[in-house]
Amino acid sequence: AKINNINVTAGAFDFAFIGGSVGASEGEAIIYGIQNAIDNKQPFILFTASGGMRMFESLIALSQMTRVTLAVNELKKNNLPYIVVLTDPTAGGITASYAMLGDLEIAESDHCLISFAGSRVIKATIKEDLPEGFQKSRYVQKTGFVDLIVDRKDLAENIGTILSILLKKNSVVSSEENETSEDSQSLTKAAS
Repeated sequence: AKINNINVTAGAFDFAFIGGSVGASEGEAIIYGIQNAIDNKQPFILFTASGGMRMFESLIALSQMTRVTLAVNELKKNNLPYIVVLTDPTAGGITASYAMLGDLEIAESDHCLISFAGSRVIKATIKEDLPEGFQKSRYVQKTGFVDLIVDRKDLAENIGTILSILLKKNSVVSSEENETSEDSQSLTKAAS
């Protein structure tokens, strides 16, 4: 795909298919997408919508958390941006692993559910009432797990701007960088 004239590789979950659960084939598809991004030197954008790992695939499904995390680490070793767009719902094992490893975490809307375990399970476990809006994107942003909340209609524009900055494709950012490097060169000469 192209966003703001920047080539990107993107992956997306389909919640309509078994609740967006992740099994061996989904893990392989994400890893393939990340490898494509590395091969083509492109940012990788992942749109999540999942109930978690596919439990009827047992350890095969759970191993996808580790496998995809290792692929994300390779992406980062290649200095390529990894942006995660958390859509409603994003829950379970992907939240406990690669969905929260983005260089930038964007929640799609104020009401987006972002959780590991369900609120009833947590409430029963800790035997306390949970704060209002617990596990919704605004609350998750206040606790530091989400960087931005952006409406779907504004995603392309916002992601394009962010990628322009991260990849230094914006002329304003590039000119500021040149001024900064000239300033640091003159400081280095003055110091010596």
